[in-house]
Amino acid sequence: MLIFNNMRYYLPKHEKYWYVLIVSIIVSSICLFISNTVLKMVFKDDAQYLLILGDSLSIRFGVSFLMISCMSMISLLWYTQEEQADMEARKTEAERLSKEAELFKLRQQLQPHFLFNSLNSISALTGSQPEKARHMIQQLSDFLRGTLRRDEQQWSSLKEELEYLQLYLDIEKVRFGYRLQTQINCNEASLQLKLPALLLQPVVENAIKFGLYDTVGEVTISIHATTKNDHLEVSVENPFDPETALPLQGTGFGLASIQRRLFLLFGRHDLLQTTKTGHLFITTISIPQLQQI
Repeated sequence: MLIFNNMRYYLPKHEKYWYVLIVSIIVSSICLFISNTVLKMVFKDDAQYLLILGDSLSIRFGVSFLMISCMSMISLLWYTQEEQADMEARKTEAERLSKEAELFKLRQQLQPHFLFNSLNSISALTGSQPEKARHMIQQLSDFLRGTLRRDEQQWSSLKEELEYLQLYLDIEKVRFGYRLQTQINCNEASLQLKLPALLLQPVVENAIKFGLYDTVGEVTISIHATTKNDHLEVSVENPFDPETALPLQGTGFGLASIQRRLFLLFGRHDLLQTTKTGHLFITTISIPQLQQI
Protein backbone atom coordinates (compact mmCIF):
# COMPACT_ATOMS: atom_id res chain seq x y z
CA MET A 1 0.00 0.00 0.00
CA LEU A 2 2.88 2.36 0.79
CA ILE A 3 4.35 1.82 -2.69
CA PHE A 4 1.00 2.27 -4.47
CA ASN A 5 0.19 5.47 -2.57
CA ASN A 6 3.66 6.83 -3.18
CA MET A 7 3.30 6.35 -6.94
CA ARG A 8 -0.23 7.76 -6.90
CA TYR A 9 0.70 11.07 -5.31
CA TYR A 10 4.21 11.41 -6.67
CA LEU A 11 4.95 10.07 -10.13
CA PRO A 12 8.43 11.14 -11.33
CA LYS A 13 8.62 12.66 -14.81
CA HIS A 14 12.26 11.80 -15.42
CA GLU A 15 14.60 9.05 -14.20
CA LYS A 16 11.64 6.87 -13.29
CA TYR A 17 13.59 3.64 -13.08
CA TRP A 18 16.31 5.12 -10.90
CA TYR A 19 13.55 6.38 -8.62
CA VAL A 20 12.01 2.90 -8.44
CA LEU A 21 15.43 1.39 -7.63
CA ILE A 22 16.16 3.88 -4.84
CA VAL A 23 12.67 3.55 -3.35
CA SER A 24 12.92 -0.24 -3.46
CA ILE A 25 16.30 -0.23 -1.69
CA ILE A 26 15.10 2.19 0.99
CA VAL A 27 11.80 0.39 1.63
CA SER A 28 13.51 -3.02 1.61
CA SER A 29 16.09 -1.80 4.12
CA ILE A 30 13.39 -0.36 6.40
CA CYS A 31 11.30 -3.53 6.20
CA LEU A 32 14.34 -5.71 6.89
CA PHE A 33 15.40 -3.56 9.84
CA ILE A 34 11.92 -3.65 11.38
CA SER A 35 11.49 -7.39 10.83
CA ASN A 36 14.97 -8.10 12.27
CA THR A 37 14.27 -5.96 15.31
CA VAL A 38 10.90 -7.61 15.97
CA LEU A 39 12.23 -11.15 15.45
CA LYS A 40 15.21 -10.56 17.73
CA MET A 41 12.89 -9.35 20.45
CA VAL A 42 10.55 -12.33 20.04
CA PHE A 43 13.29 -15.00 19.79
CA LYS A 44 15.91 -13.35 21.99
CA ASP A 45 16.44 -16.56 23.99
CA ASP A 46 16.85 -18.82 20.91
CA ALA A 47 20.55 -18.52 20.01
CA GLN A 48 20.33 -20.92 17.06
CA TYR A 49 17.43 -18.99 15.47
CA LEU A 50 19.26 -15.72 15.95
CA LEU A 51 22.29 -17.24 14.22
CA ILE A 52 20.17 -18.35 11.25
CA LEU A 53 18.54 -14.94 11.24
CA GLY A 54 21.90 -13.23 10.90
CA ASP A 55 23.17 -15.63 8.22
CA SER A 56 20.04 -15.19 6.08
CA LEU A 57 20.16 -11.40 6.17
CA SER A 58 21.36 -10.97 2.58
CA ILE A 59 18.89 -13.56 1.22
CA ARG A 60 15.98 -11.94 3.01
CA PHE A 61 17.08 -8.53 1.77
CA GLY A 62 17.24 -9.84 -1.81
CA VAL A 63 13.78 -11.42 -1.61
CA SER A 64 12.36 -8.29 -0.04
CA PHE A 65 14.03 -6.12 -2.66
CA LEU A 66 12.65 -8.22 -5.54
CA MET A 67 9.11 -8.20 -4.14
CA ILE A 68 9.10 -4.46 -3.49
CA SER A 69 10.72 -3.75 -6.88
CA CYS A 70 8.00 -5.74 -8.63
CA MET A 71 5.28 -3.88 -6.72
CA SER A 72 6.98 -0.57 -7.51
CA MET A 73 7.21 -1.36 -11.23
CA ILE A 74 3.57 -2.46 -11.36
CA SER A 75 2.54 0.74 -9.56
CA LEU A 76 4.70 2.84 -11.88
CA LEU A 77 3.28 1.26 -15.03
CA TRP A 78 -0.29 1.46 -13.72
CA TYR A 79 -0.19 5.13 -12.79
CA THR A 80 1.88 6.07 -15.84
CA GLN A 81 -0.79 4.52 -18.05
CA GLU A 82 -3.50 6.37 -16.12
CA GLU A 83 -1.62 9.64 -16.50
CA GLN A 84 -1.16 9.10 -20.24
CA ALA A 85 -4.87 8.29 -20.61
CA ASP A 86 -5.74 11.52 -18.76
CA MET A 87 -3.35 13.49 -20.97
CA GLU A 88 -4.87 11.98 -24.13
CA ALA A 89 -8.36 12.80 -22.87
CA ARG A 90 -7.36 16.41 -22.16
CA LYS A 91 -5.65 16.67 -25.55
CA THR A 92 -8.71 15.27 -27.33
CA GLU A 93 -10.99 17.67 -25.49
CA ALA A 94 -8.71 20.62 -26.29
CA GLU A 95 -8.66 19.64 -29.97
CA ARG A 96 -12.44 19.28 -29.98
CA LEU A 97 -12.92 22.72 -28.44
CA SER A 98 -10.41 24.20 -30.88
CA LYS A 99 -12.18 22.58 -33.82
CA GLU A 100 -15.58 23.80 -32.65
CA ALA A 101 -14.21 27.32 -32.19
CA GLU A 102 -12.77 27.33 -35.71
CA LEU A 103 -16.02 25.96 -37.18
CA PHE A 104 -17.95 28.66 -35.34
CA LYS A 105 -15.58 31.30 -36.64
CA LEU A 106 -15.97 30.05 -40.22
CA ARG A 107 -19.74 30.11 -39.96
CA GLN A 108 -19.74 33.59 -38.44
CA GLN A 109 -17.54 34.89 -41.27
CA LEU A 110 -20.04 33.71 -43.88
CA GLN A 111 -22.70 36.15 -42.69
CA PRO A 112 -20.85 39.47 -43.17
CA HIS A 113 -19.33 38.10 -46.38
CA PHE A 114 -22.82 37.82 -47.91
CA LEU A 115 -24.23 40.81 -46.04
CA PHE A 116 -21.70 43.25 -47.52
CA ASN A 117 -22.57 42.14 -51.05
CA SER A 118 -26.30 42.47 -50.38
CA LEU A 119 -25.98 45.93 -48.84
CA ASN A 120 -23.95 47.08 -51.83
CA SER A 121 -26.71 45.83 -54.12
CA ILE A 122 -29.41 47.54 -52.06
CA SER A 123 -27.41 50.76 -52.18
CA ALA A 124 -27.19 50.53 -55.97
CA LEU A 125 -30.96 49.94 -56.26
CA THR A 126 -32.01 52.69 -53.84
CA GLY A 127 -31.75 55.52 -56.36
CA SER A 128 -32.91 53.84 -59.56
CA GLN A 129 -35.35 51.20 -58.29
CA PRO A 130 -36.51 52.02 -54.74
CA GLU A 131 -39.30 49.42 -54.81
CA LYS A 132 -36.81 46.66 -55.58
CA ALA A 133 -34.54 48.00 -52.86
CA ARG A 134 -37.33 47.81 -50.27
CA HIS A 135 -38.25 44.32 -51.43
CA MET A 136 -34.63 43.22 -51.20
CA ILE A 137 -34.33 44.65 -47.67
CA GLN A 138 -37.36 42.59 -46.61
CA GLN A 139 -35.89 39.46 -48.16
CA LEU A 140 -32.53 40.12 -46.54
CA SER A 141 -34.28 40.50 -43.19
CA ASP A 142 -36.00 37.11 -43.65
CA PHE A 143 -32.70 35.55 -44.69
CA LEU A 144 -30.79 36.85 -41.66
CA ARG A 145 -33.62 35.88 -39.30
CA GLY A 146 -33.40 32.36 -40.67
CA THR A 147 -29.63 32.43 -40.23
CA LEU A 148 -30.00 33.32 -36.55
CA ARG A 149 -32.44 30.47 -36.00
CA ARG A 150 -30.11 27.99 -37.67
CA ASP A 151 -26.85 29.29 -36.26
CA GLU A 152 -26.78 26.78 -33.41
CA GLN A 153 -27.54 23.82 -35.68
CA GLN A 154 -24.59 21.65 -36.57
CA TRP A 155 -26.53 19.60 -39.12
CA SER A 156 -29.63 20.07 -41.23
CA SER A 157 -31.46 18.03 -43.82
CA LEU A 158 -30.98 18.80 -47.50
CA LYS A 159 -34.63 19.85 -47.63
CA GLU A 160 -34.07 22.46 -44.90
CA GLU A 161 -30.87 23.64 -46.55
CA LEU A 162 -32.62 24.13 -49.91
CA GLU A 163 -35.45 26.08 -48.29
CA TYR A 164 -32.89 28.35 -46.69
CA LEU A 165 -30.97 28.60 -49.96
CA GLN A 166 -34.13 29.73 -51.74
CA LEU A 167 -34.20 32.86 -49.54
CA TYR A 168 -30.69 33.67 -50.71
CA LEU A 169 -31.61 33.07 -54.37
CA ASP A 170 -34.64 35.34 -54.05
CA ILE A 171 -32.36 38.14 -52.91
CA GLU A 172 -29.94 37.56 -55.77
CA LYS A 173 -32.80 37.47 -58.30
CA VAL A 174 -33.87 40.93 -57.17
CA ARG A 175 -30.30 42.01 -57.71
CA PHE A 176 -29.75 40.43 -61.13
CA GLY A 177 -33.32 40.27 -62.45
CA TYR A 178 -34.02 37.98 -65.40
CA ARG A 179 -30.31 37.29 -65.87
CA LEU A 180 -30.26 34.82 -62.99
CA GLN A 181 -32.11 31.56 -63.54
CA THR A 182 -31.86 28.51 -61.30
CA GLN A 183 -32.59 24.81 -61.63
CA ILE A 184 -32.74 22.52 -58.58
CA ASN A 185 -32.94 18.76 -59.17
CA CYS A 186 -32.86 16.20 -56.38
CA ASN A 187 -34.53 12.90 -55.63
CA GLU A 188 -36.78 12.27 -52.62
CA ALA A 189 -34.23 10.05 -50.89
CA SER A 190 -31.59 12.77 -50.85
CA LEU A 191 -33.92 15.38 -49.28
CA GLN A 192 -33.78 13.64 -45.89
CA LEU A 193 -30.02 13.20 -45.83
CA LYS A 194 -27.91 15.40 -43.57
CA LEU A 195 -25.24 17.98 -44.30
CA PRO A 196 -23.54 20.70 -42.26
CA ALA A 197 -25.86 23.67 -41.77
CA LEU A 198 -25.29 26.77 -43.95
CA LEU A 199 -22.97 24.86 -46.29
CA LEU A 200 -24.50 25.40 -49.74
CA GLN A 201 -25.03 29.16 -49.76
CA PRO A 202 -21.34 30.13 -50.19
CA VAL A 203 -20.98 27.50 -52.95
CA VAL A 204 -23.94 28.95 -54.86
CA GLU A 205 -22.65 32.46 -54.20
CA ASN A 206 -19.35 31.47 -55.80
CA ALA A 207 -21.23 30.06 -58.81
CA ILE A 208 -23.21 33.28 -59.24
CA LYS A 209 -20.08 35.40 -58.93
CA PHE A 210 -18.20 33.50 -61.62
CA GLY A 211 -21.26 32.85 -63.75
CA LEU A 212 -22.78 36.32 -63.95
CA TYR A 213 -20.07 38.90 -63.25
CA ASP A 214 -18.35 38.57 -66.63
CA THR A 215 -21.49 38.11 -68.76
CA VAL A 216 -24.44 40.27 -69.82
CA GLY A 217 -26.94 37.59 -70.85
CA GLU A 218 -29.13 35.12 -69.02
CA VAL A 219 -27.29 32.56 -66.91
CA THR A 220 -28.62 29.36 -65.35
CA ILE A 221 -27.18 28.03 -62.09
CA SER A 222 -27.96 24.33 -61.67
CA ILE A 223 -28.01 22.43 -58.38
CA HIS A 224 -28.17 18.63 -58.41
CA ALA A 225 -28.35 16.31 -55.40
CA THR A 226 -28.04 12.53 -55.43
CA THR A 227 -27.04 9.69 -53.13
CA LYS A 228 -23.88 7.74 -53.88
CA ASN A 229 -22.19 5.08 -51.72
CA ASP A 230 -23.66 6.31 -48.42
CA HIS A 231 -22.78 9.88 -49.35
CA LEU A 232 -24.96 12.86 -50.15
CA GLU A 233 -23.49 14.35 -53.30
CA VAL A 234 -24.43 17.91 -54.25
CA SER A 235 -23.10 19.58 -57.40
CA VAL A 236 -23.47 23.23 -58.39
CA GLU A 237 -22.92 24.16 -62.06
CA ASN A 238 -22.42 27.58 -63.58
CA PRO A 239 -21.41 28.71 -67.08
CA PHE A 240 -17.74 29.46 -67.44
CA ASP A 241 -15.93 30.98 -70.39
CA PRO A 242 -12.14 30.64 -69.96
CA GLU A 243 -11.52 33.22 -72.71
CA THR A 244 -13.48 36.02 -71.08
CA ALA A 245 -13.38 35.09 -67.41
CA LEU A 246 -10.86 37.13 -65.43
CA PRO A 247 -9.65 36.69 -61.87
CA LEU A 248 -12.11 38.53 -59.69
CA GLN A 249 -11.30 40.77 -56.79
CA GLY A 250 -12.63 39.57 -53.45
CA THR A 251 -11.88 37.60 -50.34
CA GLY A 252 -11.91 34.19 -52.01
CA PHE A 253 -13.48 32.97 -48.78
CA GLY A 254 -16.37 30.85 -50.09
CA LEU A 255 -14.90 27.59 -51.38
CA ALA A 256 -11.85 27.82 -49.13
CA SER A 257 -14.12 27.99 -46.07
CA ILE A 258 -16.13 24.99 -47.25
CA GLN A 259 -12.93 22.98 -47.85
CA ARG A 260 -11.66 23.83 -44.37
CA ARG A 261 -14.99 23.15 -42.70
CA LEU A 262 -15.34 19.72 -44.31
CA PHE A 263 -11.81 18.82 -43.25
CA LEU A 264 -12.53 19.80 -39.64
CA LEU A 265 -15.71 17.72 -39.60
CA PHE A 266 -14.50 14.63 -41.47
CA GLY A 267 -10.68 14.83 -41.60
CA ARG A 268 -10.68 14.51 -45.38
CA HIS A 269 -9.51 16.82 -48.18
CA ASP A 270 -11.35 15.06 -51.02
CA LEU A 271 -14.94 16.00 -50.17
CA LEU A 272 -14.98 19.16 -52.31
CA GLN A 273 -13.99 18.90 -55.96
CA THR A 274 -14.07 21.48 -58.75
CA THR A 275 -13.98 20.61 -62.45
CA LYS A 276 -14.20 22.49 -65.73
CA THR A 277 -16.11 20.71 -68.48
CA GLY A 278 -16.43 22.65 -71.68
CA HIS A 279 -18.10 25.90 -70.65
CA LEU A 280 -19.29 24.63 -67.28
CA PHE A 281 -17.62 25.06 -63.91
CA ILE A 282 -18.82 22.35 -61.52
CA THR A 283 -18.37 22.30 -57.75
CA THR A 284 -19.17 18.93 -56.16
CA ILE A 285 -19.55 18.33 -52.44
CA SER A 286 -19.74 14.82 -51.00
CA ILE A 287 -21.10 14.44 -47.46
CA PRO A 288 -20.51 11.08 -45.68
CA GLN A 289 -23.68 9.95 -43.91
CA LEU A 290 -22.23 7.20 -41.70
CA GLN A 291 -20.02 9.59 -39.70
CA GLN A 292 -22.79 11.82 -38.48
CA ILE A 293 -24.19 11.63 -34.97
